[in-house]
Amino acid sequence: MRRSSYPEQEVNTINWQAFKLILPYLFEYKKRIALAMSCLVFTKIASVYLPFILKDIVDTLDSKQDNPLLIVPLGLVAAYGLVRLSIVIFAEVRDTLFGRVTERAIRRISLNVFKHLHQLDLDFHLNRQTGGLSRDIDRGTSGISFLMRFMVFNIIPTLLEIVMVVGILFVNYGIWFALITLASIASYIAYSVYATELRTRYVRAANQADSSSNTRAIDSLLNYETVKYFTNEQYEAEAYDKQLSVWEQAKIKNRLSLFALNGGQAFIIAAAMTAMLALAATEVAKGNMTLGDFVLINAFMMQLFMPLNFLGFVYREIKGSLANIENMFGLLDRKPKVEDIEQAGELKISAGEIALNKVCFSYQKERSILKNISFTVNSGQKVAVVGQSGSGKSTLVKLLFRFYDTVQGNITIDNQDIKQVSQKSLRKHIGIVPQDTVLFNDTLFANVQYGNPNASDAQVRKAIEMAHLTEFIASLPKGEQTMVGERGLKLSGGEKQRVAIARTILKDPAILIFDEATSSLDSQSEQAILKAINEVAKNRTSVVIAHRLSTIVDSDNIIVMNQGEIVEQGSHQELLALSGQYSKMWQLQQSNP
Repeated sequence: MRRSSYPEQEVNTINWQAFKLILPYLFEYKKRIALAMSCLVFTKIASVYLPFILKDIVDTLDSKQDNPLLIVPLGLVAAYGLVRLSIVIFAEVRDTLFGRVTERAIRRISLNVFKHLHQLDLDFHLNRQTGGLSRDIDRGTSGISFLMRFMVFNIIPTLLEIVMVVGILFVNYGIWFALITLASIASYIAYSVYATELRTRYVRAANQADSSSNTRAIDSLLNYETVKYFTNEQYEAEAYDKQLSVWEQAKIKNRLSLFALNGGQAFIIAAAMTAMLALAATEVAKGNMTLGDFVLINAFMMQLFMPLNFLGFVYREIKGSLANIENMFGLLDRKPKVEDIEQAGELKISAGEIALNKVCFSYQKERSILKNISFTVNSGQKVAVVGQSGSGKSTLVKLLFRFYDTVQGNITIDNQDIKQVSQKSLRKHIGIVPQDTVLFNDTLFANVQYGNPNASDAQVRKAIEMAHLTEFIASLPKGEQTMVGERGLKLSGGEKQRVAIARTILKDPAILIFDEATSSLDSQSEQAILKAINEVAKNRTSVVIAHRLSTIVDSDNIIVMNQGEIVEQGSHQELLALSGQYSKMWQLQQSNP
């Protein structure tokens, strides 16, 4: 199997640490929270008072008074309606007040996670699984919403109501009513927690299968062309269905365990209601209680058990929510391997001179990629780097952009160590046309404008013209408003590279890097693009990573690399005269154009 599922955090115990993570975001709105909690208390007071009005109505109707006004206690009925209305109004105000706080907190947290993901190093993004990562973020934000909604609107009000009701039963009706209520609630909670713990593994298995199937589906769709090339549609469908089958089986077991949970809860509720009503009926028969008291106790028990009926679900979801929140905040805790130093300065470009001084680098300790690389690109020079695949050419580009830091040695731009300046200021002054250009699923115009989002339409069109895209765009039915598809799949490789060149032209950087910038172009397009590149690179420092040697013969200096070392360097003619590795590469390409 080529892909593994995104790791799912196990949910064995409730980790209340997650509350500490979200509290700072909530406490920014203390007044709003205080008002919401006040509404919550008023809602519960009204809710507890409601059965007393019901008791008075029943007792009044049950009395032997001859006064017809008392037979139909309109005042009490009106009071009952008003209290019911107040419960709904207070609850709606509470939801509105606290909902705004929760939504703002989710917005802030989601934005922070998004920003942080863009701050993480290239290594993290090369190893991430997009589908699983996306689900972690989705579950984290959903977890915050669920946690706030049920903790504030379900758990806390229920606990408050239990305390109030047990106190009222003890004071008004005696210890047995209070004890039966407490015992039934304790039994209900204990059973719900126990049964939920048993079924947690099925929930976890379903979540793992969900993440795995989602990752598989996204990975397959992103590689749509590869699937088509190898006619592996059925293979992909079977692999996806296999993941869905695991999810289906976990869901079936989850449903059966839910049946056991709900059945046990229903038994406890029925037993408690029966015991309470039997005791109340006995007291009514003895004359110690009225029929209204019987109705009041029944109403209290129904009010208590209605929210508790969802306890198993709420308990499990709170556990899951806390774990999901922790997963999401775990992303925020993840430190990038490449970080700016404290009070990093801004890169100041005066000449655009690049110098590599004894640079060593390796992705893994056991395999060295670059070994003591030293060379200088003087201001306004065009320097080419060539060599066999795996010689370390593209790694130089990654180091120059500080996607990675050197293991030894340093890189300077205008005598400023790039580790001492901010990454943002460094990358602002460097433009790149990469070998593999990935575009956003937006219009052609928007993809070019991405090089400088603040550029005017005229500037964007000038960049398009310089990249020789004008004729191609004119041939499209929708012109510059043509959608390029996800990752630019609707464009050819050469068309995407020209978009990348236009984007870099628009950025107008002091230093240019071309990483196999013409590798996907035909000979005619290549010459046009090379002309544009030379125009753009005039009076700018440029580094060209090249495979086709014919594209770099005019370079001021050509660096030949082999297995992470510089083996030759000089101008085109000087290297040919050496009759070394460059000369052999040239002769080979000339004989196989």
